[in-house]
Amino acid sequence: VAAPPARLGDAMTGAPTPTAQIGALSVRYARSGSGPPVVLLHGLAEDHSSWQPVLSGFRNHTAFAVDLRGHGGSSCGHCDGTAEQLARDLTDFLEVVTGPAPVVGFSMGGSIALLGAAERPDMVTGLVVIATSCVVGRAAAEFFSDRISMVESGAMEELATALKEDTATQVLTEVDLDTLTAGRLAAIGDGAGYANAARAMMALRERPLTGRLAEVSCHVDVVSTDGDLFCPPRAGQMIVDGVADAAYHQIDRAGHLVTVDRPVALSALLDRLTSGMVGKGGSGPGSDRDVLDEGAK
Repeated sequence: VAAPPARLGDAMTGAPTPTAQIGALSVRYARSGSGPPVVLLHGLAEDHSSWQPVLSGFRNHTAFAVDLRGHGGSSCGHCDGTAEQLARDLTDFLEVVTGPAPVVGFSMGGSIALLGAAERPDMVTGLVVIATSCVVGRAAAEFFSDRISMVESGAMEELATALKEDTATQVLTEVDLDTLTAGRLAAIGDGAGYANAARAMMALRERPLTGRLAEVSCHVDVVSTDGDLFCPPRAGQMIVDGVADAAYHQIDRAGHLVTVDRPVALSALLDRLTSGMVGKGGSGPGSDRDVLDEGAK
């Protein structure tokens, strides 16, 4: 397997990424840029480095890219396998490190951000959720269950093979799957945090976030892609329909891993959306439906 890509903090400064001690949890994050804070939450089997291709989208902010519980350099602590715990991790980070701030979440990170905004509207001032779902179907629940079983049985080689196959279905462009998968495997380490997060997402089948969306009071920009098999455009539309103040944006010619397939297009969109957050309590500009298919990658 090829060596994993450089981590975000190392690539920017050559120095180790900082760590915050938040209660019993050690939370690693990478910090870049200047201006008001914005917090970035990665997806399952990723860490802070997944934001590297789209950092230009946060030129007006100090971006805090967080390693979620049990991913990257963050400790796992006492995991309870719930989205509620992961959402508390987010709001605790906001309280201790950044103060109230907008949050940008990818996939699982978007689900966590939505729940965090419902729980603590005083801390989450705006949201951009990318390739995110608020409910999990039967097939996805079975997917998560299979991956949890691999971790719990110690079948890490089987998990590595499955993760490479999963990654292949999440991109539309030609990529070095070995290198991309190696980075994802490095992010999940011994798999405990991965299994915990997968269990939290699997629980959304029985306890979907749809009932909590009405509690989200900040503006939400929802970004979907036309080729996402995991969180298709209809999943994004469900979020728009459930939130009082939301706008829909779609990037075409991209799969689930839009940061890999269309990093330039996503950076441009994030720049526009997050620029609108400065001094506006998180409200981002944009139409109710905004479909992007420009030539940029």
